Amino acid sequence: MRTLDNVIRTAPKPPGAAPAVSEDRHFQALRLLQANPDLSQRALARALGVSVGSANFCVRALVEKGWIKIQNFRTSKDKRAYAYLLTPQGLEQKAQITLRFLKRKEAEYLALEAEIARLRQDVRALHADPAPDLDPNA
Repeated sequence: MRTLDNVIRTAPKPPGAAPAVSEDRHFQALRLLQANPDLSQRALARALGVSVGSANFCVRALVEKGWIKIQNFRTSKDKRAYAYLLTPQGLEQKAQITLRFLKRKEAEYLALEAEIARLRQDVRALHADPAPDLDPNA
C-alpha cells in the first residue's frame, strides 16, 4: 500500500538536488568508525553532534546496508564493548560518498568565492560613490 510517507521517500530527486542529510551523517560515521573501530556509540554520537539514539539508528542503518559489521570484544571485561568494522561494500560506498561529498563541497566553495567577490565589489562601490547625506563636504 502506498502511503504518503512511502511516496515521499521513494520520490525521485530532481537533478542537482541536495543529498539527504543522512548521507552526510553516514559519511561522517563511516569516516569515524574506520579511523576508530572501537569507538563507543556515545563517543560516536558526541563526534557527530547527535543523540546516542540517533547514533544507534545510524549504526543500525549502516549494518542493515551491509556497510559495517559489529564484532564483540570477547576478551573485554565490558561485554558491551564492540568493534565496528567496515565491510568491503562499506569501503566502496565510503569512497563513492566521499567523491560526492567532495564535489558538493567544491561547488559550495566556488559559490562562496563568487559571493565574496560580489560583496567586495558592493563595498568598493559604496566607498567610491558615497550617498549625498553621508558626504561631509556636501
